[in-house]
Amino acid sequence: MEKKIIFATGNEGKMKEVRMILADLGVPVLSLKEAGIHADIQETGTSFEENAAIKAETICKMTGAVALADDSGLEVDYLNKEPGIYSARYMGEDTSYDIKNANIISRLEGVPEEKRTARFVCAICAAFPDGRKLITRGTIEGIIGYESRGENGFGYDPIFWLPEYQCSTAELSPELKNELSHRGKALRAVKEPLRAYLQED
Repeated sequence: MEKKIIFATGNEGKMKEVRMILADLGVPVLSLKEAGIHADIQETGTSFEENAAIKAETICKMTGAVALADDSGLEVDYLNKEPGIYSARYMGEDTSYDIKNANIISRLEGVPEEKRTARFVCAICAAFPDGRKLITRGTIEGIIGYESRGENGFGYDPIFWLPEYQCSTAELSPELKNELSHRGKALRAVKEPLRAYLQED
């Protein structure tokens, strides 16, 4: 049977990043849509790690293939770490990120820079057909900017400001973003175990 990895997402922006980072594994990395899977998985976990595991294990059981899933989000310290695990569902399932981003900026109006600290968190779970699972976590620290900037990212990237680079994560090149990002770090941590599994007979 041909080995492949199914990544439990329908988000094309995310798939682009994932494919770049996992390219050298030499196996196809498919989104749910490309794998022909329609699954409405309820993310009932109370942490990024639990939600990633729910998604990866469900898809692995359904397909018998190695499944990867991530659960990621933005934690804004001043807002008690909101939106956190609800980042995708913040202000409703179908609310555009332009509206979400504008809302977060307005909630931080008048808040000084040192209190605008925030981080992107990503937990990745790899679920293997033999029942093993591996969970990794990556973070990137920054602050919430005063306006949306940049076209390269997706989601909350335009308002996530990196003081040391003097730009938002939506203004980084894709290569640099993958190097620095929460998802890049978590994916690289899972890469060698994936490689070892794929090389087994």
